[in-house]
Amino acid sequence: MGEGSEEIEVIHSWSAPRSLSTSLMYSFAQRNDIEVLDEPLYANFLRVTGVDRPYKEELRSEMENDGNKVVKEVIFGAGVKKYRYCKHIAKQRVPGLTNELMKRGKHFILIRNPLDILPSFEKVVPPSFFELGLAELVSIHSELSELGRPPPVVDAADLRENPEAALRGLCEDLDIPFQDSMLRWEAGPKSFDGIWAPWWYKSVHKSTGFAPAKKYPTPFPTSLYDLLEQSLPFYNMLKRHARRSSYYLNSTSPHPSLPDPANEKLLAWVGDEVVPRETAKVSVFDSVVQGGDAVWEGLRVYSGKVFKLEEHLDRLFDSAKALAFSNVPTREEVKKAIFNTLLRNGMFDNAHIRLTLTRGKKVTSGMNPAFNHYGCTLIVLAEWKPPIYDNEKGITLVTATTRRNSPNNLDSKIHHNNLLNNILAKIEGNNAGADDAVMLDKDGYVSETNATNIFLVKKGRVVTPHADYCLPGITRATVMELVLKESLALEERRISLSEFHTADEVWTTGTMGELSPVVKIDGRIVGDGRVGPITQRLKNAYKNLAKDSGVPIPTYQKS
Repeated sequence: MGEGSEEIEVIHSWSAPRSLSTSLMYSFAQRNDIEVLDEPLYANFLRVTGVDRPYKEELRSEMENDGNKVVKEVIFGAGVKKYRYCKHIAKQRVPGLTNELMKRGKHFILIRNPLDILPSFEKVVPPSFFELGLAELVSIHSELSELGRPPPVVDAADLRENPEAALRGLCEDLDIPFQDSMLRWEAGPKSFDGIWAPWWYKSVHKSTGFAPAKKYPTPFPTSLYDLLEQSLPFYNMLKRHARRSSYYLNSTSPHPSLPDPANEKLLAWVGDEVVPRETAKVSVFDSVVQGGDAVWEGLRVYSGKVFKLEEHLDRLFDSAKALAFSNVPTREEVKKAIFNTLLRNGMFDNAHIRLTLTRGKKVTSGMNPAFNHYGCTLIVLAEWKPPIYDNEKGITLVTATTRRNSPNNLDSKIHHNNLLNNILAKIEGNNAGADDAVMLDKDGYVSETNATNIFLVKKGRVVTPHADYCLPGITRATVMELVLKESLALEERRISLSEFHTADEVWTTGTMGELSPVVKIDGRIVGDGRVGPITQRLKNAYKNLAKDSGVPIPTYQKS
C-alpha cells in the first residue's frame, strides 16, 4: 500500500451495545496491518433520531454529522494500512444512508445474550428494545445474505471461552491472516476511543485481553423480564448462524445432517399456530416434558389425501379420554391444524405426520394433573418421509429381553407418549444390528415389535397376536381386513416365538413403515429369505388402498 492515498479494505463489525464490541475493536487494533474507527456513524445517528446522550453536544460538535459524507470520506476514505476496522452499533444504521455501506467491505456480526447485556445497560441509558437494536442486527444479517454475502456471526460467549479459536475462525471467515497480537492489549484508554468512552468503557479499560466469563451470574432484574422476552428471539435467530460447533471451540462434532434435507425448512403446528422448525417448541412446564403425559398418532399422506384420518382421530380422542384430559380441542380444530400444516408446507404426497396432544402446560412443575389449567397442547409435525424400512428386500429382527407392558401396569390400548418400554427394546435391537426388536408378553408369547404389529404366515394361514399386550394398530386392522378380502384364512391368537422362527413368511405393520417383510429373526432365515407371495400380495393391496382412499386435503387438486 502506498502512503496516504491508497484505497483501503474495510472490515465492518456490527453489534448491539455491551456485546464485547470494544474489546474486539481493541483486539483488531493490535494488528500491524489495520487501523480502527470507533462508531463513525454515531453523530449521524443522534442527528437523525434525536435521542439524548450525556455527551450529545460534544459529540455532534466534534464528529461529522452527515452520515453519507462519513461513509464516503471516513469509512471508505484513503488510508495508510491494508485494512480499516469499523466498529458499528447496529441501531446506528438509520434511514437515509447510502447502500454503499452494505455493498462494500467485509462484514461480520457480533452477538451476545441479552441476559448478559441488559443488567449493565442502564448504567448510562435506560434499556429498551430500540436501544438494544437487535431487530436491526437481524435486518443487517438478512440484507447481507440477500446480497449473496452472508456475514460470519460470532457469539461473545465463544470469544470469552476460547479467544484464540474464535479469532482464528473469524479471521478465516474474513480471509485475513490471524495474528497472535490480537489476544492481548495494554490496559487503559486508547487514542481512537470515542468521546463516549468515559461513560461506557470503564471496565474494558481495565482489561488486557478477553477475560473468561464469571462462573456464576448475578440475579437478573425482574424489571427487565419483558424486554428480555422481546429480545431473546432475535438473539436466538442470529445464534443459529454462529459457527460455534465447527471451529470456534475446536469441536469435533459436526452439525448433524438430516435424513431428508428438505425437512430443514419445515413449518410445524404448536399450540394454535404454525411456526418454523427451529422455533417449534413447547414449554418446560408442558406435561409431555414433565412426565411424557401425552397421546399421539402417526398418519400418512398419499396423493393429496390423509389415509385413515378418521380412525386415527378416533384413537387419539379415546386415548385422551382414557387419560382424563380436559379442555381437549374439537375434532374439527384438530383437522384444521393438520390441513393448515400440510398446506403451509406444500405436502400432498409421501409425507408423514406425527400428531401429538399433550395434557398441556402446568402452573408449576409436578406430575399432578390438578396443576393443568391451560388446556391441551396440540402439535402437528409433518415431514417428508418415505417408509422407514426396506420394504423391497425386507428387514431383520431380534428378540428383546425387555417385556411388553401388561394391562396390569399400563394398557397398550392407550396410545401414550411414555415410550420407555419400547425404547429399551429398540436399544437392544440397535445393539444387535437389527432393524427392530420383537417384544414378548409376561408369559413369553410374542406381542409386537418395539414399533410395529407383527404377522406370520404358516401353510397359507395368516396369524397375528391378540391385541392384549400390544397396540391394536390401525395399519394392523387395515391389513387384517385385506387378508379377508383376499380370501385368506386369518387367525388371531397367542403365538410363541418358535412359531415365528419357523414361519413361512413374516411381516410387520405400522403407519411409519407400512407393510414391511421380515427375512430374518434371531439369526433364523424366514422362509427362503425373500419376500413371500402372500406378503407381496398384501403389500400391493395395501398400496392400492392407500392410493385410492383417505380424507382429501382441502383446496388440493392434483395437477
